[in-house]
Amino acid sequence: MIGPAIRRHRRPRPPVTALVAFGVALCLVAGTGVGLASTEPPPGGPDAPAAARAPATVSRPSAGPGCVGGCPAARPPRGEPTRVRVPRIGLDSPLTVLGLDRAGALVPPTDFDLAGWYGGGPAPGDPGPAVLAGHLDSRHGPAVFARLGELRPGDTVEVRRGGQWLPFRVTGALRTRKDRFPTAAVYGPTPGAELRLITCGGDFDRRRRHYVDNVVVFAVADPPR
Repeated sequence: MIGPAIRRHRRPRPPVTALVAFGVALCLVAGTGVGLASTEPPPGGPDAPAAARAPATVSRPSAGPGCVGGCPAARPPRGEPTRVRVPRIGLDSPLTVLGLDRAGALVPPTDFDLAGWYGGGPAPGDPGPAVLAGHLDSRHGPAVFARLGELRPGDTVEVRRGGQWLPFRVTGALRTRKDRFPTAAVYGPTPGAELRLITCGGDFDRRRRHYVDNVVVFAVADPPR
């Protein structure tokens, strides 16, 4: 389900169709169970009953000390993000730009060892929730976001953009079933720069060849050190 082309947009926030397609089905691709794309709309969207939208929470995002809602960098970042690193889990990966296929589904990284940034939404460092996505595993072993679920509030995530490292602080995480994905909480507008790091999790459905859950890590911009 990896499309031949990537559509790039320069809009302040992702289109609704992108949010729906991406949110519900990260880590679903026929035959592997480790992909990132689907065309199926989520039953747990904004118009669903509250009970259907409730995620299985691992830890609640919280503002904590420091900047609430995100902080600006020392100088406005420019250009596209090129790299992400997370010291706690030993992650250091170039970033590829992710787009949508004709059905409105996110096109995943073709390399299981690379993380991707959704180019149709905010860039890291700009106001709004920037989306970074990566595979959990492959048939050959752990992939780039294999240890994402180990992150805890206070951990640091850094994104390289415009010749500078932009620091973000993890505020919380959640694990949610794909059919109850909290679209508004993950993709809703924010007053400052934030990150959403997303991969798959939970049990692996061998019959349908995909994981049943998504793992989402929330982070807010910190003042540059």
